Amino acid sequence: MTNINPNVLPIVPIRNKVLLPGLALRLQINRKDTVLIMQKIYKSSDNKESKSLIGCVPVKPITSKENPDENIPSPDSFGSFKSASPKKTIEQTFDQSNRSSDLHNYGCAARIIRLDRTVGGGFTAVVEGISRIRVDRYVFERPYLEAEITIFPEPAIPHDDQELQGLAVSLKSTGRELLAMLQELKLPTPVLTQLQKFIDGASAGALADLLISTVESSYEEKLKILDAHDLKTRIATSIDLLTRQIHILKISQKIHSNVEGKLSKKQKEFYLRQQLNAIKEELGEHYDSSTDDDDVTDLTKRLQEAGLKPEADRTAQRELKRLKRMHPTQAEYQVVRTYLETLSEIPWSKSTTDVLDIDKARHQLETDHYGLTTVKKRVLEYLAVLKLKDDMKGPILCLLGPPGVGKTSLGKSIANSLGRKFHRISLGGVKDEAEIRGHRRTYIGAMPGLISQGLRRVGVNNPVFLLDEIDKVGHISSHGNPSAALLEVLDPEQNNTFNDHYINVPLDLSKVLFIATANQIDTIPPPLLDRMELITVPGYTFDEKIHIAQRHLLPKQIAAHGLSPNDVKISNHVLLKITTGYTREAGVRNFEREIASVCRAKAVEYADAKDKERIHIYHPEVTEDDVESILGVEKFDNEVAECASKPGVVTGLSWTASGSGGILFIEATQMPGKGILQLTGKLGDVIKESAQIALSWVRAHSFQLGITNSSTESTFFFQRDVHVHFPAGAIGKDGPSAGVALTTALVSLFTRKIVPPTTAMTGEMTLRGIVLPVGGIKEKVIAAHRARIRKVILPSRNRKDVEGDVPANVKEEIIFVYANNIYDVLQAAFEGEKIWVETPPIVEVESHL
Repeated sequence: MTNINPNVLPIVPIRNKVLLPGLALRLQINRKDTVLIMQKIYKSSDNKESKSLIGCVPVKPITSKENPDENIPSPDSFGSFKSASPKKTIEQTFDQSNRSSDLHNYGCAARIIRLDRTVGGGFTAVVEGISRIRVDRYVFERPYLEAEITIFPEPAIPHDDQELQGLAVSLKSTGRELLAMLQELKLPTPVLTQLQKFIDGASAGALADLLISTVESSYEEKLKILDAHDLKTRIATSIDLLTRQIHILKISQKIHSNVEGKLSKKQKEFYLRQQLNAIKEELGEHYDSSTDDDDVTDLTKRLQEAGLKPEADRTAQRELKRLKRMHPTQAEYQVVRTYLETLSEIPWSKSTTDVLDIDKARHQLETDHYGLTTVKKRVLEYLAVLKLKDDMKGPILCLLGPPGVGKTSLGKSIANSLGRKFHRISLGGVKDEAEIRGHRRTYIGAMPGLISQGLRRVGVNNPVFLLDEIDKVGHISSHGNPSAALLEVLDPEQNNTFNDHYINVPLDLSKVLFIATANQIDTIPPPLLDRMELITVPGYTFDEKIHIAQRHLLPKQIAAHGLSPNDVKISNHVLLKITTGYTREAGVRNFEREIASVCRAKAVEYADAKDKERIHIYHPEVTEDDVESILGVEKFDNEVAECASKPGVVTGLSWTASGSGGILFIEATQMPGKGILQLTGKLGDVIKESAQIALSWVRAHSFQLGITNSSTESTFFFQRDVHVHFPAGAIGKDGPSAGVALTTALVSLFTRKIVPPTTAMTGEMTLRGIVLPVGGIKEKVIAAHRARIRKVILPSRNRKDVEGDVPANVKEEIIFVYANNIYDVLQAAFEGEKIWVETPPIVEVESHL
């Protein structure tokens, strides 16, 4: 390029950017004719470090209808550059047919200081502006643009031109003022240092070009600076643009200072909102707080109507004053507002009127549930006392029973009978104390506890709260002790001042009727259990299940499957077959599932007959054969009937942890050995000790029972091993109530006597043969009734449990034998046969020898 006339330069059009002398610019070259220029330069002898000259001429400003070229790079301040997004190139948007007329008259002669190829065949060039030029005429338009130019070198300031000298001084002063503003904006120190040196040492024309490149200005304004080859005009225009930029920075700094003055450490997150409000205030657009005033007024009205207690009202008024002083964008504003809304929604003085009609309540309970006499009696007692004394505190009831016996539905029925609102709180799996007492408001996401939320939902202060699965609530952990938190809730002497950590004012829970449900009491802490009135809800007998099915389960399932009561008819003996052959439970959940299966089968049969227009052949009655075809073969056989009568086999009665009863077979056998007692069946320590006691008693009375021929014979038990097994080995078993059954099994084994399989027994036995009472009598007797047991042997001290708890129909079908000692048990077990011999009294003779 050394042979090119300096008055004729190749022209590279640039759009939306203006190159000024002394500045650098990065160009993306993609258009064919411009690429030819760069290829020629690239192939020159100096190659990539060539100092070839080109003319960078900006395109005239485009109209709004045209798409601006965004492929041209954007020069940053002080010669640094940022890449633009690759959209249309300048060559694609430039009009090839009239391209010279689209270019500006002035441009900048530039030196290529770096040239690199790109992947697409184009070039990336870094050019440095040298001098202003004017395009006189275009010499060539193909293969690329070339034009004759006039160069305008940078003029010096004459010493005798006082006006120009004053403008230069004013320019430097304005530049220093701009530098001070940029220092307050905390720009990088190297940039500020470079700018300071340039202001102090550069000429007035070069300084004007540099400062204009650092401020925000339009494309037209930059073209105006490019056109100003006259130094006086350029400096004056630059001073105007710089003064405008300084004024904008001062306004921005003022807004920033106003916002910073209003912010605290807790409000930094609202910085942008505060800045926006300050901008609106600067523009005269004041914030309209009428909406927030309406919200505060509405909240004040709701608090007045809530009927708060004096202490709660004082707290509410204090927080309400704080709310009025806060700006809605503050972080604390929503916290206080939510707290006041919670206070206004809690029913401090609102309550429902109790239905004090005892006959109506009795009818409601009888309609909803069959049986459960003890629970119904307790509810009617509470209602009667409440009728006589209207300020009675609500009792704390705990319904204890196996799953599926209707504890939860009984709570709903109690609420309906009293005319109160009902709310269920599930405590299963609750491990955090804050879920009961609430979170303190200092935490993010704080909310009231389950008790306060329940009152808020029902809207009255005397509802029925059902604390479901209270035996499954978590105990002490890193999150506190939920069971201990319930102590205050369930104490009638304390819950009138219950303190929720979120509300932080006393709540009166004395009017709430709390009903808890549990499957077992072993997992309930003793202090919590002591605060509740325990009412046992036992399992149902076959007769009760049939009544429940006819009154509740069957109509419910018929309606659930789209049938009418006349479309499905199941007799009592069919229901009895379902509950005995397909379920083994204390409750009725599985029983209801089996009834649902029958209803689904009848629904299919009915729909099929209706589609074929043969509805007259549809039979609504369900027979026993239909049950087997629908439900399959019976899942449970009669265990007593299947159990063969053999010596050493006895039927015992057990009580499960879920609160239901069951029968338990005890099998004993003997073999030659060394007198070892082996016990199997996943047994606990207590039941193992009962087996040791039973064997010791049998050995001690072996001659009396006819097992040995002499009272001094000791070889009989040392020549044989005894193995006692409890079937269902995967299920753990423990407790003392198998003592009499173990003793009877060993006596049956050694005497070869048979105990009838329809005879069952339970009771603890001492080493002297005394029979002690045990618990769970009602559940055990009901389980025996389900298993078709005909005779039950019980401790005599459990007679009151049978007479008071066992249903009348069960007592009519079972023979009860009450035993004081093991001899009474053996006589009843062996059908009245007395298998032992009375031991003659021992006469003591005093020797005088």
